[in-house]
Amino acid sequence: MIKTFCRILLLASVLLLSACSNDSGGSLDIRSEADLSGLTLATSNGSYYHNKFSKREDVKLFVTNNEADGLLAVRQGKADVYVADDVLLSGSDMERLGIRLAFRGEETFDVAFALPKGNDELREKLDSFLASAPLEKIIAHWVSDAPLAEEDEYEIIPGAAPLRCVCCVDVSPVSFMGDGEWLGMEPDILRRFAHSIGRPFELKYQSLASGIIALQTGQMDVLSSCLFVTEERKKAVDFSLPYYTCHPGYFVLDKNSTSRPGFMDRLKLNLVTDRRWKMITDGLLETVKITLLSILLGTVLGAGLCAMRRSRRGWLRRTVQLYDGFINGIPTLVLLLIMFYVVFASTGLNASMIAVVTFGLCFASAAGGIFDNAISGVPAGQTEAGLALGFSPLKTFTGIVLPQAIKSGLPLFAGQCVALLKSTSIVGYISIQDVTRASDLIRSRTFDAVIPLLIVTVLYFVLAWIIRKLLNLLLLKK
Repeated sequence: MIKTFCRILLLASVLLLSACSNDSGGSLDIRSEADLSGLTLATSNGSYYHNKFSKREDVKLFVTNNEADGLLAVRQGKADVYVADDVLLSGSDMERLGIRLAFRGEETFDVAFALPKGNDELREKLDSFLASAPLEKIIAHWVSDAPLAEEDEYEIIPGAAPLRCVCCVDVSPVSFMGDGEWLGMEPDILRRFAHSIGRPFELKYQSLASGIIALQTGQMDVLSSCLFVTEERKKAVDFSLPYYTCHPGYFVLDKNSTSRPGFMDRLKLNLVTDRRWKMITDGLLETVKITLLSILLGTVLGAGLCAMRRSRRGWLRRTVQLYDGFINGIPTLVLLLIMFYVVFASTGLNASMIAVVTFGLCFASAAGGIFDNAISGVPAGQTEAGLALGFSPLKTFTGIVLPQAIKSGLPLFAGQCVALLKSTSIVGYISIQDVTRASDLIRSRTFDAVIPLLIVTVLYFVLAWIIRKLLNLLLLKK
């Protein structure tokens, strides 16, 4: 185990050094979209720019999942240019990353908030607020550090439901996590709106696809994502009045940049600044909670499935076969989304408990099979000997068969526990901030992929090692 841990640390160190030794390699001189011919263009998957430039045969696309990955591709030389909204990076971020804005596109895009279809009352209230609020001052504060406009006095109505908002962009100055709360021009506008109508403000982060589903299923009231108003999107959601106008921004490496932060500076940026370490610790606790509760629930259900497998009633055995076929035939992520957006959509059950139920159901299928095989592996003569000595069937099972079954089945059971731990990394799709999602949030804010991922790698490795050790101590009493 120690040798394996050292190898992982050595590999992580090599990756870290390779990332730290990045060389900008110069800066491109591009001033219009015509200059993009022959270049590799990075863009976010499914964005307007992805759709636009996929039609150009003279441009090679490098598609990424988010803004941080797109900028990282430019910094690592995998792409020549990254195209996104011009408001993507602040001046200080560009200087720190060695990135510059080559030029702004001539197109303009109205940006608005999305609301569920049919909620005209809320849309009209939001439109009225946007028409009278000091939007220019609010946006100027986050974009160019101008003084922040004062918020009008407000009073929360007792018992009022919170305004449930979902943001799908985690990048300054649009919306970003800072010092434990969501900041930026979009959270600021929506927070003021919620207060103006006497409702508490609640904001969660999701991917755009998940956020749209949450909006359409009534789990969220407003979606913010620096979202362009398009005719196609109007078919799925309603839009508020525009509150901002974006231009395309084309970002390249800055050959004149002298910014080369060292390892300690990067470590401080990723952990100390804005108390980002707390995001990691909170996410770690969430991961541990979901894992342990899922194992507990899955073990209990698995024992029941094992009993059904060994039942003399054929319909019970067939039921288990159907259950196992269903669970094993569906990706865990798909099942999690179905449970969150369909099965428990209107129950009020929080996302963490839905995750526990989902992972518990998946774990039960594997655990039931392990229990059945372990019990079947105990020679029948052991049971016969116990009964011949006058033990009851229950005493024979618990005192003779079960200890041997536990010993033989423990390695597979421990492996399933570790597999469950790793599976929990997908809970970010339903707005749970586990340790993986925390690292994504940090990465999208700092645009540094190596350190957050390195931290998460070490944490998962340590958790897996602890799980195996605890099972050995508790069940084998070693």
